[in-house]
Amino acid sequence: MGETDDKSAAPLWGGRFEASPDEAFERLNASIPFDVRLAPHDVRGSIAHAKMLGRQGIVSEQESDELVRGLEAVLGEVEAGEFSWTLADEDVHTAVERRLREVVGGVALKLHTGRSRNDQVALDLHLFVREAADGIRGGVLAAMRALLEVAEANRDVVLPGYTHLQRAQPILLSHHLLAHFWAFERDLRRLEAAREAANRSPLGAAALGGTPHPIDPAFTARELGMQPPVNSLDAVSDRDFALDLLYACSVLGVHLSRMGEEWVLWTSAEFGFAVLDDAYSSGSSIMPQKKNPDAYELMRGKAGRLIGNLNALLITLKGLPLGYSKDLQEDKEPIFDAVDAVVPMLAVLPEMLRTARFDGERMRRAAGGFALATELADYLAARGVPFRDAHHAVGRLVRRCEELSVSLEEVPDDELAAAHPALAEFPRGLLTPEGSVSNKKSGGSTSPGSVEEQLREAGRLLDG
Repeated sequence: MGETDDKSAAPLWGGRFEASPDEAFERLNASIPFDVRLAPHDVRGSIAHAKMLGRQGIVSEQESDELVRGLEAVLGEVEAGEFSWTLADEDVHTAVERRLREVVGGVALKLHTGRSRNDQVALDLHLFVREAADGIRGGVLAAMRALLEVAEANRDVVLPGYTHLQRAQPILLSHHLLAHFWAFERDLRRLEAAREAANRSPLGAAALGGTPHPIDPAFTARELGMQPPVNSLDAVSDRDFALDLLYACSVLGVHLSRMGEEWVLWTSAEFGFAVLDDAYSSGSSIMPQKKNPDAYELMRGKAGRLIGNLNALLITLKGLPLGYSKDLQEDKEPIFDAVDAVVPMLAVLPEMLRTARFDGERMRRAAGGFALATELADYLAARGVPFRDAHHAVGRLVRRCEELSVSLEEVPDDELAAAHPALAEFPRGLLTPEGSVSNKKSGGSTSPGSVEEQLREAGRLLDG
């Protein structure tokens, strides 16, 4: 155990002040209640800094080795959950330095040479965002794999596609699931962009203008697998990378919410398209028959928090001048909360998708009826009838079917011909959900051939 004295309990900035901080102010000012989760990143950044100090001769090689040894011991305590945190530490940086001094003695006081808490805290957040982006990206990939597996297993199932939440046209269930797959693929790119933005070390910027010590920011950056800073003032002011992660999480949350809303509908008695496995459902405290899609409802509900976190940091940053302001202490909790909201949703989604059961026959019945009307209009348009005229003719036919209480599949031939002479030769096979989806020819459509190509492309993306 190294030496300590009364000064070890004082704030890092205490030399300027005669009085100790007021207790209420100390509670307000302290970030230690939430920034402790940055501790592993803080220690790893300090290890890189300590190695650089020795390499540059700012401290002796022996002192550098002692600092690294002590920091590695502190990191072990942090990772084992054995580190003791106190409010008096103010923040994670002070806590680590205090513990380092207890381990290695007075040489710990040299660690901060050529460094400020401004570039130090920025580095910690850069490292956290980089790691979080990687972790969330892994969760998105797992969800994409599950979507692909379920789509492949349900290639031929037909259900209605909806606009305005009204039945619109038949589509393949596999096509519908792949629509979510491609939305997640865009989420991957946003997360990759957030990671890239975070992967620039601010160490070397010091407080804001650099330092007179002969440091080597490129070395510390390489030690951390990052790019070095370009402008010291921008390096300590930049929180764009944090916004990038919050934006990526917000859009991902919207995608998860939209999926959640569909599954809430699909598993209702009114739709009856799907049944969730019991492991991913809950019951009612009073109604014995209930089976609630709580996980999907939470996916829908948490999107609001994610959007709120993005807005919170945007509003905090918009009024700040360049340089560090204490307002930037408010950058961490929105990021932590966003990560803590997204990760559990992604953890439960893949198996929730894989274990669900679909009622293909009920889906098919819902995909018929008037959802086939566009086939008639397109048939007429393909035979030279102006589409607006075709649209009106089929609209009148739908109204006639309602009068006769029949579906389009059941409409008599003479009624088809009465709606428009060209419909007298309409191939009845197109007036089925399967006929409708097979009749699509455009790239990226719901036709079986197009969906097969999507499945292959999705597989190549995941395997790549």
